[in-house]
Amino acid sequence: MIAALLLSIRQLGDRAILRVLGLSLFLTLLLFAGVGYGLHGWIVGTDSCIAVATYELCTRDLGTVGTLLILVVAVWLLFPAIAIGVAGAFSDEIVAAVERRHYPAAATAARAPGWARGAAMGLRSALRLLGYNLLAAPFYIVLLVTGIGPLLLVVAVNGVALGRDLWEMVAVRHLPSTAIKPELAATRGLRLPMGLVAAVLFVVPVVNLLAPVLGAAMATHLYHRRRR
Repeated sequence: MIAALLLSIRQLGDRAILRVLGLSLFLTLLLFAGVGYGLHGWIVGTDSCIAVATYELCTRDLGTVGTLLILVVAVWLLFPAIAIGVAGAFSDEIVAAVERRHYPAAATAARAPGWARGAAMGLRSALRLLGYNLLAAPFYIVLLVTGIGPLLLVVAVNGVALGRDLWEMVAVRHLPSTAIKPELAATRGLRLPMGLVAAVLFVVPVVNLLAPVLGAAMATHLYHRRRR
């Protein structure tokens, strides 16, 4: 696992990976900007008030502050889903770059899934991560009293989903569709630690911007080392 992560970090300077990284970051930030703009308009436009002691608190007065606070929570919870969804659409380029450099025989035999299938996998990944986090949201709130509890649960929840999705991004290049589910079932014990490592990368500031690319590259190394 450590060797796969270090190899992935060393290849961040690869031109193909840099291109995917730049494009995925741009699209991810663009999506968050759109969400923030829409959220701000909704908060400011919803003219409702609640009484707090002797003061009346209205949404129009909390427009900017409320938007920022909600966005901080949204980024923390939604960034992995949106980032892996966007990067998933271009994951084949990341996997192909790693295979060309480290596993040339596998790169020659690989079958590119195509942009449409990559986009579909990315969308499924985003929805799966979003769904898992929505289901876990009440537990995040309950664990706030523990301080670190929500962070640990976020890593666990995202780790389960990321392990599956990152592995599938590699397997789809080398296995027929009917063999994907058996492959995922057979590698559950290896995928979970890999997913947890990727989930930890997603919660580290700045590093989380690189997490989708590093996760896909790390999954590529682990996939081919297992096959060997």
